[in-house]
Amino acid sequence: MTITISPTGIEKQFGESEILVSRTDKDGYITYCNAFFRDITGYANKSLVGQPHNCVRHPEMPRSIFKILWDGLEEKRDMFAYMQNLTTTGDHYWTFARVTPSRNDKGEVVGYEASRRAPNRTAVREVIAPLYKKLCDIENRFDDEEQAVEAGCAHLNGLLQEKSTSYRRFVLSL
Repeated sequence: MTITISPTGIEKQFGESEILVSRTDKDGYITYCNAFFRDITGYANKSLVGQPHNCVRHPEMPRSIFKILWDGLEEKRDMFAYMQNLTTTGDHYWTFARVTPSRNDKGEVVGYEASRRAPNRTAVREVIAPLYKKLCDIENRFDDEEQAVEAGCAHLNGLLQEKSTSYRRFVLSL
């Protein structure tokens, strides 16, 4: 799925009782997604399964958030994050995601499962969207992706230190 989709700036929302679920293999390729996930993204199941999960990544989603997410998953921890994703039409939707490592009988991580619910709208409007914009602005100052991510993480970690909290406690408190 190498289609370039331009964001429209139009937000789609979903119901509080709807849970968007997807599963990936260890490398982040989609192995399953439920009907709610397909409905909001606009993709058919056959278009999603086998694709990298970042096929729904919104370009205004800070890379530093993904770094924090993946660092926690590599430590085999459940991670939580507010995510902005892109639909097939270029519309976007916000979620509050819980991403969990999936393990085999030997306890080895074999993939990941993400369950997403409707986010706290006030938290998105007043905290997350401005924070993510700031992180993207910082990251966009760098041509080198690694330096961009490091700068975004440094800014976020500084904010978290000021609040004497961790990223996990921060997002769960919103």
